Amino acid sequence: MRDHELPEVRRLPLFRNMLAENFESLMRASYAQTFPAQLEMVRQGDPADLLHIVVEGAVELFSEWNGHQSTMAVVRPVGSFILAACIKDQPYLMSARTMARTRIILVPASDIRSVFRRDMEFAVSCMNELAGCYRAVVRHAKALKLRNSHERIAAYLYRQSRYAGDVATFTLTVEKRLLASYLGMTAENLSRALKALEADGVKVDGSRVIITDREKLKAIARPDYLIDGPDWDGSTSGVALPFPRNEEG
Repeated sequence: MRDHELPEVRRLPLFRNMLAENFESLMRASYAQTFPAQLEMVRQGDPADLLHIVVEGAVELFSEWNGHQSTMAVVRPVGSFILAACIKDQPYLMSARTMARTRIILVPASDIRSVFRRDMEFAVSCMNELAGCYRAVVRHAKALKLRNSHERIAAYLYRQSRYAGDVATFTLTVEKRLLASYLGMTAENLSRALKALEADGVKVDGSRVIITDREKLKAIARPDYLIDGPDWDGSTSGVALPFPRNEEG
């Protein structure tokens, strides 16, 4: 592993409070690997042998069934996936593929479970991360079930703006086809919804989002803490799309 990678991993909420000797033991058992773009490195249904920590690049988590495919999350540095399967020693429920040339630290799941049993602070961090992931997934499910497609994209854009500090301009963090899939829409429906939102206070030019009337957008989005959160504990754990880049700072 490279010298700068260990401190970056150590700062993750999952590892931040554990005993130093246990963190060092985990890292000694781990190894880093660089993968090319568009490589499927995890297949849903495979045994969860490794916890993956993204330190460079980006990874899309997705699921497939009966010829259909859906984006579940995108993980960027520094973030991990898929802790729940590693702790439970159960098969992965999602597949993973690189979106660009990506460097990943691979931690044996058996070592994760071993340290979990003997390091209380690590166990608490695991529980906090899993709880954050659960709450984030419930929020997303509520948005999919309770909002129509127009409301979902409005709420997503309003929330991203808020996460970036209530900025009026920001850049989408993923391609529109991935955003559409994550929001349970077709690419065509997303395109139509974005066009319709021009009358409701937001313009999208390529990947650049410009909020022209925040109050109009808010009226469509109708933000709700019990749906929109956030739950920060799950923000680096492969359960959502990345936060936006602030163009105003």
